[in-house]
Amino acid sequence: MPQNVTLNHVMREDVSRIKDWLDDDEVSENWFGRYSYGEPAHLGYHPQKMEEASDAEFKRVFDDPEHRTLSIYHQGEHIGELHIAIEESLGDGQLSILIGRKDMWHHGLGTEAVEAALELGFGELGLFRIWVDIPEYNEAARILFDHLGFAHEGTLRKNRPHEGSRFDSVVMGMLATEYAQKIQG
Repeated sequence: MPQNVTLNHVMREDVSRIKDWLDDDEVSENWFGRYSYGEPAHLGYHPQKMEEASDAEFKRVFDDPEHRTLSIYHQGEHIGELHIAIEESLGDGQLSILIGRKDMWHHGLGTEAVEAALELGFGELGLFRIWVDIPEYNEAARILFDHLGFAHEGTLRKNRPHEGSRFDSVVMGMLATEYAQKIQG
């Protein structure tokens, strides 16, 4: 169970940090890459627009039950973000995680954040399946999700533009029953 990270509601200053982190090519390529017009991609919202959003718009975006977006904190400092895009009719959630602080990469904090997301998704949200879409060039993410017990479900061919080429991505998933076995065993 996670001990070094907490998941918090997103605050405006968190959005500003996400925007700044995504300006770094290495960070954005390990998240969703870039849109065809060059801006860093983000599934849940546009960080640049959310910095200037009204309070009502900010609340609407971050209270959206189909897009659970939470800030990842370590020792009181914001280090990243996770997002679960929920397809209620299927009971599925697509999980995305970003540790934006590169000095915090490879310290186990991403693993703990995913474990917290699994608790949230399967426990509180009652999802049947949580899945991830990992570009083939993000070997660290593939190792992380494999280590946590996600199963390979398929490959999306050449769906990720990266550095002027197109790359495959791997879809990996975990079912609620597999999660229950994992935490019991």
